[in-house]
Amino acid sequence: MKINRRSILIASGVGVLGLGGALAFGAGTSASAETPLADLLARTHIHGLAVDRQDPNQLMIATHHGLHALDLETGLTVQVSDHSDDLMGFVAHPAEPAGFLASGHPARGGNLGVIASLDGGESWEKLSDGVNGPVDFHQMDISKADPNVVWGNYGGLQLSRDCGATWEMVADAPAGLIDIAASAEDPERLYAATEAGLFVSAADAEGWQRAHPAQAPVTLVEVTQDGILHAFIFGEGLVRRAEGESEWERLHPGFEDRFLLYFAADPQSPDRVFSATQHGEVLASEDGGRSWRQLGID
Repeated sequence: MKINRRSILIASGVGVLGLGGALAFGAGTSASAETPLADLLARTHIHGLAVDRQDPNQLMIATHHGLHALDLETGLTVQVSDHSDDLMGFVAHPAEPAGFLASGHPARGGNLGVIASLDGGESWEKLSDGVNGPVDFHQMDISKADPNVVWGNYGGLQLSRDCGATWEMVADAPAGLIDIAASAEDPERLYAATEAGLFVSAADAEGWQRAHPAQAPVTLVEVTQDGILHAFIFGEGLVRRAEGESEWERLHPGFEDRFLLYFAADPQSPDRVFSATQHGEVLASEDGGRSWRQLGID
């Protein structure tokens, strides 16, 4: 079974960001018309989610056509700026409330390398080309244990220890890699969701060990700010456990023909979580993922 975040086939059918205002970000944003979520999703697809830490009523949606903000009360979205790049990799900075890192493709084509925003996505600055770049990280994460540590996958697993400014190639990616998640407890620990299961490395992205016994595709892995590891596993559904524990909790057994690709928790209210499916649906849960409702539908 070949699974990746770009084209998914189912057989069954204090670093650089810590400098704050010292970065000279590009100016020039343009107001965007409000668009119902369903209309937005009909013309683009999702590459990442994050709850706005400055306004938890907003869900940030990284797409093939830039970053959009969903007002959770009205169901309307706006494009955050006139930057319409394809944000294949997108992650919220755990220590900068308005900070994001991203990678992907410029609207004009090519690769973005690693870019950063400190103003909620209104403007972006290129940080680095990465190794053998400009890179196009489809899998990318920032360590919540040490926000200077950033992981990305392009030609192998790359590591930055200065929040994206410089990079080194550290290891080959695990076979069939779908997603990665950095630990909230240990900056050296990395989780890998693959076609063959969920794995963890204690250091250097090597010596991978199974983190869950299921030998089935894992379409997402996410570690929340409070150190809770989440994964969506074929045949198991959505599961979670604390990083320091061994027992898994099965939150939701499955979503019929759907599986989850992206996941975001509200840092201020961890049981308030959001996800996106392979069909481009955006789901919300108020009980940590045990029950869900679809956003943007009547």
